[in-house]
Amino acid sequence: MKYDFTTIMDRRGMDAIAVDAPPQKPSVPGFDLIPMWVADMNFPTVPTVVEAMIRRAQHPAFGYFSLRQEYYDGILRWHKTHHGVDLKPEYVSYSNGVLAGVVSALNVLCSKGDNVLVHAPTYVGFTHALEDNGYHIVHSHLRQDDGGVWRMDYADMEEKIVQNKIHAAILCSPHNPCGRVWERWELERAMELFQKHDVYVISDEIWSDLILEGSKHIPTQTVSEDAKMRTVAMYAPSKTFNLAGLVGSYSVIYNSWLRDRVAKEAGLSYCNEPNVMSMHALMGAYQDEGYEWLQELRQVLTGNVDFACRYIAEHFEGVKVSRPQGTYMLFVDCTDWCEAHGKTIDDVLQAAWAVGVAFQDGRGFHGPCHVRINLALPLSRVQEAFHRLDKYVFNCKEG
Repeated sequence: MKYDFTTIMDRRGMDAIAVDAPPQKPSVPGFDLIPMWVADMNFPTVPTVVEAMIRRAQHPAFGYFSLRQEYYDGILRWHKTHHGVDLKPEYVSYSNGVLAGVVSALNVLCSKGDNVLVHAPTYVGFTHALEDNGYHIVHSHLRQDDGGVWRMDYADMEEKIVQNKIHAAILCSPHNPCGRVWERWELERAMELFQKHDVYVISDEIWSDLILEGSKHIPTQTVSEDAKMRTVAMYAPSKTFNLAGLVGSYSVIYNSWLRDRVAKEAGLSYCNEPNVMSMHALMGAYQDEGYEWLQELRQVLTGNVDFACRYIAEHFEGVKVSRPQGTYMLFVDCTDWCEAHGKTIDDVLQAAWAVGVAFQDGRGFHGPCHVRINLALPLSRVQEAFHRLDKYVFNCKEG
């Protein structure tokens, strides 16, 4: 490969909460921490991002500024190349983070205390953002089919919409934490349901570039003309290029009535302003080298996911995972293993963290006996983590 996805990057002391501020540290001597909890990557970003920021930093003035035409050109080209979508600059609006954009849209579409439909398992950020801003979440649970694939339960969605007088829903595409990349027919059926009951949709598509080999992302707004006009779609380069610390997302809204009001709502705090360095980082990412780097990254992530899912199936009896089609996260069900061994998910978490396998409690994502595991690390680190889980957690010889 042209780019380096094998070197173990030392992030200590470089402001990364994944390694500098974990909720706990390894308690067994001799084990270092393998960061698999925070959803950022342990890979260096594409070199053109750093180069673009250095060029801008060499000019010693950082006063008020406006977004460059190159910023919009980069976004439009990116969406045309990856999703086959022709955008116009006026459809694109800066957002100070995806969750901020979600809240701004909800503030336009809802009144405080309104019910909002959200699928469960649920990204924990949605839970905090909605509840902290006075909205009530109504969950429609995804169901696993006979092949273990997570599916929307359309009958349950419709029942919840009608019973709770819902007119706004959040769609996570690809889904976090399950990793589903929705097929066109799935999105079409969901959007037909939302149209039937006049439900507006906020589609979080921040993971849309991180699609594993064999799957394809379908933008929600492309499945019908109605979907195009009733959906606020949120994007960012932050997941794709490991830029979360720079902050800088954007929305795509075709409906001018909705777009103007979301922009007005976002501006009320006077905090929804871009950062000049994040603008240059995006422009550096959305260049030819960024396209090439992403293709290699997808190969690496696909290999990591294949290794992890195969290892679980072969070595961890009673532990289940539905292979994700996108993202770099695993949502792992430990229910059967815990029942067979008289353990709780707290026991699993404690044993893993003790030997430095720092993954995340799935209960915050509405997985009652689950863990969420970040696989965006060099394969050697992923292998080491699973070997530790094998010896010290799931196949530990106690006593």
